[in-house]
Amino acid sequence: MKRHPKDLRPEGSTSRFPLFPRLIATSLGAGFLPVAPGTWGAIAGVVLWLPLWLWTSPDVTFYVTLGAIIILTVLGTWASGVAERYWGKDPVVACVDETVGQWVAMLPVSPLCPWWEIPLSLLLFRLFDIYKPLGIRATEKLPGGWGMMADDILAGIYSLLIILAINRHIL
Repeated sequence: MKRHPKDLRPEGSTSRFPLFPRLIATSLGAGFLPVAPGTWGAIAGVVLWLPLWLWTSPDVTFYVTLGAIIILTVLGTWASGVAERYWGKDPVVACVDETVGQWVAMLPVSPLCPWWEIPLSLLLFRLFDIYKPLGIRATEKLPGGWGMMADDILAGIYSLLIILAINRHIL
């Protein structure tokens, strides 16, 4: 069977990859979207988080986001390790790390903050994730799923710090 050149799935391995870790590793399939799967993983994080920001209190938004970060970091580390067994080292379709990193970047964004901090957090996170300054690249050397998750969590932390600094001057 001939593969389309834009098909990001490694040949033959997706059908053998168990569904539960595959859904986690690819952020519910966002990693299979064409072009820039990491950006799609971060956008999935925004889309999944947005109802919290719109319809709950700042405290609920913060604590649910923090809980989701912890849970998805544990599950994502495991699923990313499984993904490497099927798809090789740091496969592009495994974008759960971007989803978690984006949630970290949005922790200081509450319903009291202006709406434009949401796309700003996405922009900052993606810039840190793509260029990997300030020690971010070094975290990729951690073994297995830890290396996949750690660089995005650190990129999210740097983005969070900038959003906190902005909020300190706005609020």
